[in-house]
Amino acid sequence: MTDRTAELMEDEASRAKMAASEFPREFLAAHLADERRKASLLGEIREAIFGAQDGLVSTLAVVSTVAGASSDRFVVLIAGIASGLAGIFSMAAGEYIGSKSQREIFDAQIVDERDEVHHRPGEAEAEIGFMLEEDGLPRGEAVQVASIMAKHPEVMLKTMVEKELGLVVEPDEGSPLQGALVMGGAFGLGVIPPLLPHIFLEGEIAVVTSVVATLAVLFGIGVVKSRWTHRGWLASGLEILVVGALAGVVGYFFGSFLPVLLGVPEAAV
Repeated sequence: MTDRTAELMEDEASRAKMAASEFPREFLAAHLADERRKASLLGEIREAIFGAQDGLVSTLAVVSTVAGASSDRFVVLIAGIASGLAGIFSMAAGEYIGSKSQREIFDAQIVDERDEVHHRPGEAEAEIGFMLEEDGLPRGEAVQVASIMAKHPEVMLKTMVEKELGLVVEPDEGSPLQGALVMGGAFGLGVIPPLLPHIFLEGEIAVVTSVVATLAVLFGIGVVKSRWTHRGWLASGLEILVVGALAGVVGYFFGSFLPVLLGVPEAAV
């Protein structure tokens, strides 16, 4: 990277004053690579947040339910650990199969579009022109742009796939296995806060501590998430915190009253 490119990457104010023809090709390549890398990272962050949030909320619901139904700390721990392990493998497997299946479906759709571009180029050109017109270009200019693209089949293919199907021709940097590891690992980390208090404490104090620890972590996740969503940190944190609070309250409620409704003797719980 040249000094000029490095300077432009850092100086947004200077870039705002430049005409399109003034941007060096090296800067454009570096800038686009950086933006794509950030987009790929955000996808992994989304998976990590989702996995951790699910691990926190689902485990809190389980341990709160079991703690409400039984005073035996061992039973609560076994239920929480079993739920956590099942969730880790389930989330990881689901992410892997889902991502892999989605990619295979995308590839098949791209093949269909490529067939249209090569065997029915007039139809493909007409579709491009129509979609550009839908985006706001005047009809004449839309037809002109589509005509230029028709001379470059691969460019037209990418444009059709992105505009018509909302896909990209090139696969994402992250693999299904990588996504599965991120999702499963984040879920596993999310299991710890609601379960840990039950290792050292018993009864209602363990439940209260578990809820407080879980809500604190959920709030922290929401605060961290606000860095990428550009929302206020307080609103973002409270949003996730409320979801966790509802799960904990509902879980404890059913754990406390379900045995009574089912007629379970008090000595058994």
